[in-house]
Amino acid sequence: MASTRNKVQTLLDEGGTSFAAEAGIKPADKPSPLYRLVVLSVLLSTRIKARIAVDAARELAPWNSPQKMFDATWQQRVDALGRAHYRRYDESTSTALGDGAELLLDKYHGDLRKLRAKAGGDPEQVRTLLMELPRLGPVGADIFCREAQLVWPELRPYFDSKALSGAKKLGLPTDPDALADLVEGHDLARFAAALVRTTLDRGLVSAVG
Repeated sequence: MASTRNKVQTLLDEGGTSFAAEAGIKPADKPSPLYRLVVLSVLLSTRIKARIAVDAARELAPWNSPQKMFDATWQQRVDALGRAHYRRYDESTSTALGDGAELLLDKYHGDLRKLRAKAGGDPEQVRTLLMELPRLGPVGADIFCREAQLVWPELRPYFDSKALSGAKKLGLPTDPDALADLVEGHDLARFAAALVRTTLDRGLVSAVG
Protein backbone atom coordinates (compact mmCIF):
# COMPACT_ATOMS: atom_id res chain seq x y z
CA MET A 1 0.00 0.00 0.00
CA ALA A 2 2.92 2.34 0.69
CA SER A 3 4.05 2.15 -2.94
CA THR A 4 0.51 2.90 -4.06
CA ARG A 5 0.37 5.92 -1.76
CA ASN A 6 3.68 7.15 -3.16
CA LYS A 7 2.41 6.68 -6.69
CA VAL A 8 -0.73 8.68 -5.90
CA GLN A 9 1.26 11.47 -4.27
CA THR A 10 3.59 11.69 -7.27
CA LEU A 11 0.58 11.80 -9.56
CA LEU A 12 -0.94 14.66 -7.57
CA ASP A 13 2.37 16.52 -7.52
CA GLU A 14 3.01 16.11 -11.24
CA GLY A 15 -0.47 16.29 -12.74
CA GLY A 16 -2.85 17.31 -10.00
CA THR A 17 -3.94 20.67 -11.39
CA SER A 18 -7.64 20.50 -12.17
CA PHE A 19 -8.79 21.70 -15.58
CA ALA A 20 -10.88 24.35 -13.80
CA ALA A 21 -7.83 25.70 -11.99
CA GLU A 22 -5.86 25.71 -15.23
CA ALA A 23 -8.62 27.82 -16.78
CA GLY A 24 -8.42 30.30 -13.90
CA ILE A 25 -11.66 29.16 -12.28
CA LYS A 26 -11.65 29.20 -8.50
CA PRO A 27 -14.13 26.47 -7.47
CA ALA A 28 -16.99 27.68 -5.30
CA ASP A 29 -20.68 26.95 -4.92
CA LYS A 30 -21.54 30.31 -6.46
CA PRO A 31 -23.25 31.19 -9.76
CA SER A 32 -20.24 32.63 -11.61
CA PRO A 33 -17.62 29.88 -11.07
CA LEU A 34 -20.25 27.18 -11.62
CA TYR A 35 -21.25 28.76 -14.91
CA ARG A 36 -17.64 29.15 -16.01
CA LEU A 37 -17.21 25.45 -15.25
CA VAL A 38 -20.16 24.64 -17.51
CA VAL A 39 -18.58 26.70 -20.29
CA LEU A 40 -15.27 24.89 -19.81
CA SER A 41 -17.08 21.54 -19.91
CA VAL A 42 -18.74 22.47 -23.20
CA LEU A 43 -15.39 23.49 -24.66
CA LEU A 44 -13.65 20.32 -23.52
CA SER A 45 -16.41 18.14 -24.99
CA THR A 46 -15.30 18.55 -28.59
CA ARG A 47 -12.48 16.72 -30.34
CA ILE A 48 -9.94 19.42 -29.67
CA LYS A 49 -6.81 19.62 -27.53
CA ALA A 50 -7.50 20.24 -23.86
CA ARG A 51 -4.97 23.09 -23.81
CA ILE A 52 -6.88 24.92 -26.54
CA ALA A 53 -10.19 24.39 -24.75
CA VAL A 54 -8.69 25.78 -21.53
CA ASP A 55 -7.33 28.80 -23.39
CA ALA A 56 -10.77 29.35 -24.92
CA ALA A 57 -12.36 29.26 -21.48
CA ARG A 58 -9.97 32.00 -20.39
CA GLU A 59 -10.90 34.11 -23.42
CA LEU A 60 -14.59 33.71 -22.58
CA ALA A 61 -14.04 34.58 -18.88
CA PRO A 62 -15.45 38.14 -19.18
CA TRP A 63 -18.85 36.59 -19.92
CA ASN A 64 -18.95 34.84 -16.56
CA SER A 65 -22.71 34.55 -16.23
CA PRO A 66 -25.49 33.24 -18.48
CA GLN A 67 -26.83 36.77 -18.81
CA LYS A 68 -23.48 38.16 -19.96
CA MET A 69 -22.96 35.26 -22.36
CA PHE A 70 -26.46 35.72 -23.77
CA ASP A 71 -25.95 39.48 -24.15
CA ALA A 72 -22.67 39.01 -26.03
CA THR A 73 -23.03 38.90 -29.78
CA TRP A 74 -22.50 35.70 -31.69
CA GLN A 75 -19.51 37.31 -33.42
CA GLN A 76 -17.96 38.39 -30.13
CA ARG A 77 -18.04 34.80 -28.94
CA VAL A 78 -16.62 33.55 -32.24
CA ASP A 79 -13.80 36.08 -32.04
CA ALA A 80 -12.95 35.05 -28.47
CA LEU A 81 -12.81 31.40 -29.49
CA GLY A 82 -10.66 32.31 -32.47
CA ARG A 83 -8.12 34.08 -30.27
CA ALA A 84 -7.64 30.77 -28.47
CA HIS A 85 -7.30 28.94 -31.83
CA TYR A 86 -10.56 27.13 -31.08
CA ARG A 87 -11.39 27.51 -34.75
CA ARG A 88 -12.71 24.22 -36.00
CA TYR A 89 -15.82 24.47 -33.86
CA ASP A 90 -15.95 28.20 -33.21
CA GLU A 91 -19.21 29.05 -34.99
CA SER A 92 -21.24 26.10 -33.75
CA THR A 93 -19.85 26.51 -30.24
CA SER A 94 -20.74 30.20 -30.20
CA THR A 95 -24.32 29.26 -31.07
CA ALA A 96 -24.38 26.51 -28.43
CA LEU A 97 -23.10 28.85 -25.73
CA GLY A 98 -25.73 31.46 -26.56
CA ASP A 99 -28.53 28.90 -26.61
CA GLY A 100 -27.25 27.28 -23.41
CA ALA A 101 -27.14 30.63 -21.63
CA GLU A 102 -30.74 31.28 -22.66
CA LEU A 103 -31.82 27.88 -21.34
CA LEU A 104 -30.12 28.50 -17.98
CA LEU A 105 -31.79 31.89 -17.71
CA ASP A 106 -35.21 30.49 -18.56
CA LYS A 107 -35.08 27.37 -16.38
CA TYR A 108 -32.80 28.33 -13.49
CA HIS A 109 -32.65 32.13 -13.51
CA GLY A 110 -29.00 31.78 -14.50
CA ASP A 111 -28.05 29.97 -11.28
CA LEU A 112 -26.79 26.39 -11.52
CA ARG A 113 -27.43 25.92 -7.82
CA LYS A 114 -31.10 25.74 -8.78
CA LEU A 115 -30.26 22.84 -11.11
CA ARG A 116 -28.53 21.17 -8.17
CA ALA A 117 -31.61 21.69 -6.01
CA LYS A 118 -33.86 20.26 -8.73
CA ALA A 119 -31.66 17.16 -8.85
CA GLY A 120 -32.36 16.59 -5.16
CA GLY A 121 -28.93 15.22 -4.30
CA ASP A 122 -28.99 12.58 -7.05
CA PRO A 123 -25.72 12.65 -9.06
CA GLU A 124 -27.31 10.91 -12.04
CA GLN A 125 -30.08 13.50 -12.10
CA VAL A 126 -27.49 16.30 -12.02
CA ARG A 127 -25.90 14.68 -15.04
CA THR A 128 -29.22 14.31 -16.84
CA LEU A 129 -30.19 17.94 -16.28
CA LEU A 130 -26.79 19.16 -17.43
CA MET A 131 -27.18 17.25 -20.68
CA GLU A 132 -30.18 19.41 -21.56
CA LEU A 133 -27.65 22.12 -22.39
CA PRO A 134 -26.62 22.34 -26.05
CA ARG A 135 -23.31 20.60 -26.82
CA LEU A 136 -23.07 19.26 -23.26
CA GLY A 137 -23.45 15.54 -23.83
CA PRO A 138 -22.35 12.65 -21.60
CA VAL A 139 -18.65 13.58 -21.91
CA GLY A 140 -19.27 17.21 -20.94
CA ALA A 141 -21.54 16.25 -18.06
CA ASP A 142 -18.84 13.93 -16.76
CA ILE A 143 -16.27 16.72 -16.96
CA PHE A 144 -18.51 19.07 -15.01
CA CYS A 145 -19.31 16.50 -12.31
CA ARG A 146 -15.69 15.42 -12.05
CA GLU A 147 -14.60 19.00 -11.35
CA ALA A 148 -17.67 20.10 -9.37
CA GLN A 149 -17.35 17.31 -6.82
CA LEU A 150 -15.05 19.64 -4.91
CA VAL A 151 -17.98 21.94 -4.08
CA TRP A 152 -20.95 19.57 -4.52
CA PRO A 153 -20.11 16.71 -2.10
CA GLU A 154 -23.09 14.61 -3.21
CA LEU A 155 -21.22 13.93 -6.45
CA ARG A 156 -18.32 12.25 -4.64
CA PRO A 157 -16.55 10.14 -5.60
CA TYR A 158 -16.83 11.00 -9.30
CA PHE A 159 -14.43 9.16 -11.58
CA ASP A 160 -15.63 8.95 -15.16
CA SER A 161 -14.47 6.41 -17.75
CA LYS A 162 -11.42 8.51 -18.69
CA ALA A 163 -10.29 8.79 -15.08
CA LEU A 164 -10.80 5.06 -14.56
CA SER A 165 -8.82 4.37 -17.73
CA GLY A 166 -5.98 6.43 -16.28
CA ALA A 167 -6.17 4.50 -13.03
CA LYS A 168 -5.88 1.23 -14.96
CA LYS A 169 -2.79 2.50 -16.79
CA LEU A 170 -1.12 3.20 -13.45
CA GLY A 171 -2.13 -0.09 -11.86
CA LEU A 172 -4.45 1.65 -9.41
CA PRO A 173 -7.91 0.40 -8.41
CA THR A 174 -10.63 0.91 -11.00
CA ASP A 175 -13.43 0.88 -8.43
CA PRO A 176 -14.45 4.49 -7.64
CA ASP A 177 -14.80 3.91 -3.91
CA ALA A 178 -11.43 2.17 -3.71
CA LEU A 179 -9.84 5.02 -5.63
CA ALA A 180 -11.46 7.58 -3.35
CA ASP A 181 -9.89 5.89 -0.34
CA LEU A 182 -6.44 6.83 -1.67
CA VAL A 183 -6.87 10.59 -1.21
CA GLU A 184 -8.55 13.11 1.06
CA GLY A 185 -11.98 14.35 0.02
CA HIS A 186 -10.71 17.79 -0.94
CA ASP A 187 -8.24 16.17 -3.35
CA LEU A 188 -10.79 14.07 -5.26
CA ALA A 189 -11.35 16.56 -8.08
CA ARG A 190 -7.68 17.10 -8.81
CA PHE A 191 -6.97 13.39 -8.38
CA ALA A 192 -9.62 12.64 -11.01
CA ALA A 193 -8.17 15.32 -13.29
CA ALA A 194 -4.67 13.88 -12.84
CA LEU A 195 -5.92 10.43 -13.79
CA VAL A 196 -7.46 11.89 -16.95
CA ARG A 197 -4.18 13.62 -17.76
CA THR A 198 -2.42 10.24 -17.79
CA THR A 199 -4.57 9.32 -20.80
CA LEU A 200 -3.37 12.49 -22.58
CA ASP A 201 0.28 12.63 -21.51
CA ARG A 202 2.52 9.58 -21.74
CA GLY A 203 5.24 11.46 -19.93
CA LEU A 204 3.05 11.69 -16.84
CA VAL A 205 2.61 7.91 -16.80
CA SER A 206 6.39 7.49 -16.93
CA ALA A 207 6.92 10.05 -14.17
CA VAL A 208 4.51 8.30 -11.86
CA GLY A 209 6.00 4.89 -12.64
